[in-house]
Amino acid sequence: MSLSHIVLSSGRSIELTELRMSSTYGGMLEGYPCKRINDMKVSGLHREAEREFSFAPVHLVPPFREYPDQTAGPFGPVEVLPSVACIGVFHSTTVAPELDPVLHHSVLTVAWFQPVPDVPSGEDADLALRGIHWEELAQDYEL
Repeated sequence: MSLSHIVLSSGRSIELTELRMSSTYGGMLEGYPCKRINDMKVSGLHREAEREFSFAPVHLVPPFREYPDQTAGPFGPVEVLPSVACIGVFHSTTVAPELDPVLHHSVLTVAWFQPVPDVPSGEDADLALRGIHWEELAQDYEL
């Protein structure tokens, strides 16, 4: 059973079958969001997706970074990522046209950041998420 369906910009329909969400800055006790911290958050999310979902290729959607008008601290300017870090497993029809569509599907694990804890769905999903190049990134597998 899928959690949602998304139609990519290419027209391909994909199904979200597993979703993990966490607070981007949850547990941050000291400091402030800056490039150095955010680079660690982004690479950590990517590594977590690779570790937890090693059965599928992983794609990281580069996050939008906001630079509020605040005084820079000792680690440089304030830089803020969207507040929710996500890892999702998506499935679709085969990428390779020669494979039997009944016996094969394609899969891709995606890591991304979004501003609210909503399940991405339909055409309301973030444009960066909908812009994934499925044919280049996903992997076919046999059911």
